[in-house]
Amino acid sequence: MSSLHRHVIPYIELCKVNIAFFATFSAATGFILSAGHFAAQIFVVMTGIFFLACGASALNQYQERDIDAQMPRTRNRPIPLGRIGAAHALYFSLIMISSGTLALLLTGTFSASLLGLSAVIWYNGVYTFLKKKSAFAVIPGALVGTIPVAVGWTTGGSALNDPTLLMICFFFFMWQVPHSWLFILKYGDEYKMAGLPSLTALFSDAQLSRINFIWMSAAAVSCLLICRSGAIRNGTVKVSLFVLSAWLVWNGARLLGARGGRSACSPAFRRVNFYMFFVMSLLTIGKLFF
Repeated sequence: MSSLHRHVIPYIELCKVNIAFFATFSAATGFILSAGHFAAQIFVVMTGIFFLACGASALNQYQERDIDAQMPRTRNRPIPLGRIGAAHALYFSLIMISSGTLALLLTGTFSASLLGLSAVIWYNGVYTFLKKKSAFAVIPGALVGTIPVAVGWTTGGSALNDPTLLMICFFFFMWQVPHSWLFILKYGDEYKMAGLPSLTALFSDAQLSRINFIWMSAAAVSCLLICRSGAIRNGTVKVSLFVLSAWLVWNGARLLGARGGRSACSPAFRRVNFYMFFVMSLLTIGKLFF
């Protein structure tokens, strides 16, 4: 057990597998919405996205190892703690990114591998750089969250310029912003400690609550656009999505009256994530069975 903890667990932490699984589920959702059925190729797509997400997370930890060492939340990550050497983390990330790209190439859809690589470039090149320059880096960074579902969509046989995909990606983008900001706000003081721009230095807790309420409400409304696109035709699924979206707005409204400011971000963050998980589940079920 001690050997496992020393040699395997640090690499799992380097990969941020919870985020990688979420990206993988997004790709699977896009594939099913596009193809309309379950096919063996979906496993190749999911493998490629999983490897790419793991590689991007590992590369990000390599890039931000000095910053991570300054924040209580991240100082116990594998590189700052010395459980993985920086060079080993870099090599591992490049292997994972290469493996993910190769897996997407095996789908026979060249645009899928280009999209996957563009996500890595945007996340590790653009977003990671902007985080050091602007507290609003999450907004352009949220584009990364739209790419896995687009990869799934194109490997499912549909065109990238399909208006339905645009609406789906718009929803993923709108959700990504409050998802990221609620997390960042909880640790705003640590970001300032590490010398990073933070929204908590620009806005009061009350203002931040209103901003997140607006973004959560916008994400809920953008989800309903998917129903309008024709991607889902079953009435029960549409009503369920409406109820879920109303629930998200209600949770956003709870932030407005919360006492304790940023302490309310943690439960709101969990609920935003639950919301997306159930939306993707409903979209998948609605396409496969109705």
